[in-house]
Amino acid sequence: MSIPKDLIRENKELSDWNIMTCYRGSIAHGMYVPNTDPNSVDDKDVMAVCVPPAPYYFGLKTYGSRGTREIKRDEWDIVVYEARKMMRLLAKSNPNVLMALWLEPKHYISKTPAWDLVLECRHLFATKAAYAPFIGYADSQLHRMTHHAHEGYMGEKRKRIVEKYGYDIKNAAHLIRLLRMGIEFMTEGVMHVERPDAKELLEIKRGEWALERVKEEASRLKALAREAYVRSPLPERPDLDKINVLCVEIVARHQLSTLRGG
Repeated sequence: MSIPKDLIRENKELSDWNIMTCYRGSIAHGMYVPNTDPNSVDDKDVMAVCVPPAPYYFGLKTYGSRGTREIKRDEWDIVVYEARKMMRLLAKSNPNVLMALWLEPKHYISKTPAWDLVLECRHLFATKAAYAPFIGYADSQLHRMTHHAHEGYMGEKRKRIVEKYGYDIKNAAHLIRLLRMGIEFMTEGVMHVERPDAKELLEIKRGEWALERVKEEASRLKALAREAYVRSPLPERPDLDKINVLCVEIVARHQLSTLRGG
């Protein structure tokens, strides 16, 4: 399961400019359901971080749409962040990007010394400020889970699955996962991306839990998350000055490496 080589060649943010490419979503969580399964609506989700050449930093060029670009082909869904955009999202404790700091080695497709530096400093992003984003993302999944008739993000196959079970089982699995990960993060300052509870989460994703059971578990976990936040030993918020220094260093390190020919 590798990114097509021609896709990498055609996009510099996946090759020359790249400092990290990793699996995200269901693959990274150990919850990927292949498309041979009738209930599968999973893409092969990938996240990448790039450092474009100097004109993007000192000239008028801009990368993607406000620092982000999506590359899609068939099952592959790749989101690429320019390094400064990535650091801003990390500083805001965005759960979807924080996971890139605590992946299992097997889920990194590629990474450079510039990204290794980020991993060495990942403690800068382990703060209580992550509580609100985790809860916010979980609430979003709860809304989508039960308001599917008004959402336009689903394909026909997913709509049929929702009609079969009466709620969006994929959103339900995300909801429970996010709340559990948030509790762990507040307690330990570590994100368990590859889920030790993947078997149970896959039960939810297959529609084996009744909607009421999902809601009861979510309510229980939200109470535990609040308690974990109150008792958390983590710093209140990220040190933005240190993160800024780190951002300068990773951009400079990659550009210097590129000038030296790798």
